[in-house]
Amino acid sequence: MASNTDACVPAALTDFVFDLYDSVTLSQLTEEQSRLYNSEFSDLSKKYFSNAPWPSPQAIASECNGDPLFLAFYRELTHRHWHAVSRPTLRDRMEGWDVYRELFDELLMVAEDDASSTSQPKLFILPQWAFDILHEFVYQFQGFCQFRTTLYASAHKHNLFSGEPSPKAPHHVVENLALMRQEDAADVWSVETVMYYLQRLVAIGTKSSVPVYQYFGIFASVTMSRLECLLADYTSSLQSLAPILEATAVVTKADQPVMTFSEIVSSVFNARLSLTYHAGISFLMLRRYKDAANMVGSLCSFMQRGFKTGQLRKQRNSDQLYKNYDRMVALLAIVTQLCPQQNLVEEGIAKVIREKHGTALAKDNYTELFTFCSPKFVSPVIPDFNKTGPTENVYKLQVNLFETEVASQSTYRELRSYLNLYTSIGVSKLTSFGNDEKSLLALKLKMRQLESNNADAPSLKDASLKSALDIHFYLENDEVVHIDEAEKQRRFENYFMSQSAQSFDIRKDACAVDTTL
Repeated sequence: MASNTDACVPAALTDFVFDLYDSVTLSQLTEEQSRLYNSEFSDLSKKYFSNAPWPSPQAIASECNGDPLFLAFYRELTHRHWHAVSRPTLRDRMEGWDVYRELFDELLMVAEDDASSTSQPKLFILPQWAFDILHEFVYQFQGFCQFRTTLYASAHKHNLFSGEPSPKAPHHVVENLALMRQEDAADVWSVETVMYYLQRLVAIGTKSSVPVYQYFGIFASVTMSRLECLLADYTSSLQSLAPILEATAVVTKADQPVMTFSEIVSSVFNARLSLTYHAGISFLMLRRYKDAANMVGSLCSFMQRGFKTGQLRKQRNSDQLYKNYDRMVALLAIVTQLCPQQNLVEEGIAKVIREKHGTALAKDNYTELFTFCSPKFVSPVIPDFNKTGPTENVYKLQVNLFETEVASQSTYRELRSYLNLYTSIGVSKLTSFGNDEKSLLALKLKMRQLESNNADAPSLKDASLKSALDIHFYLENDEVVHIDEAEKQRRFENYFMSQSAQSFDIRKDACAVDTTL
């Protein structure tokens, strides 16, 4: 992407590129690179490029000795900025594919060289930077898939596949259709290649002891989980997290404390948010309601405290954090309704659920909640842009599957309310209420679900079948139903733990205040 600023590059920009290159290749200091990446790049973008692209890599190549890997990082960084401040065209989206392929090809090649070298690694970038690259990679893949599907539907609507296209067809639709009909367009943002790069990065990250490759491996697992969730492969979405949650390796860097893979994810809040949200959606769709509540509920409680103390307002894109928090609260509203249990979520979150979604839950309006909290699912299928054909709405398909799953929930809730009134009840009497033995069996089977033995680790390997019912019942002689409500436990420890965590966060912020004069 050529830029009009190539002819006159500001001195502040060349200084920034020189310093950033030094922090990536020579000094490799975390604090210095954090200042450059998180502050100076944003400040320069606002001052010089608020609605324009940054100079091309060729314009600043002299500041980094023409290093091809650094130039690939620079190209991705500036492309990501332009993608955020503009309305990307199809050409921009296709160029993005070239940007990421160039970066990952260079990165994988250098990683192989570093693996066979005993000298200092040639590269260091922040965990936040590594996550931002991979997060944007999957985001642009998702956007391209949605754009492609919309374009195919528009071309079909305007009869552009026949011999006599509509004269009213928009010019941009005709132009974009011509681009997608080019021979090399079929390979752009193909799901197979996207997965190939993520899997290669995961493999290198799990074998390497170099921090930067470990970062890419860790966050490639997080984004792979997100990708599988978007493709509606929920089992694979959870399995993609194994390199993080089951890892025994640690990350060691001279100017940073030793950290586990899980701690690295927690150090980048957006990565922790992405992992938790997509794991929660996967648990929900796999009918693992208690795991979804444990996973998402703990993060929502943390975010609720962070919003109260102002800690999360310091994060980049804090407005987006509020939106993601609301989506996860809606997800928890569904889970707590489908799996009614004492202390499934903290009381503070339960109160928010009642305030925000009490009306929808009272009306059994699960579809409204699901469409609000679910991701924008995509189809990996590439349409044939040379002929018309049926279009599949993957998002509506997932909504329909969810509606089928919850269709009988009102019946189960009514049955459960009757059982709560009795210690024993005759089958004939229960039948007069509109329920029978089949409903009892269906309720038991519906609430039989996989549950992680460790609530903090969403692992398919360490899970077993358990009942999520909070009311126990059995049938005697096919005549009488005996009910034994599960013992209610008052979880005082939840309150004290939440208060301790809140006090720790406040103390941490207070200690960080500079009191020197």
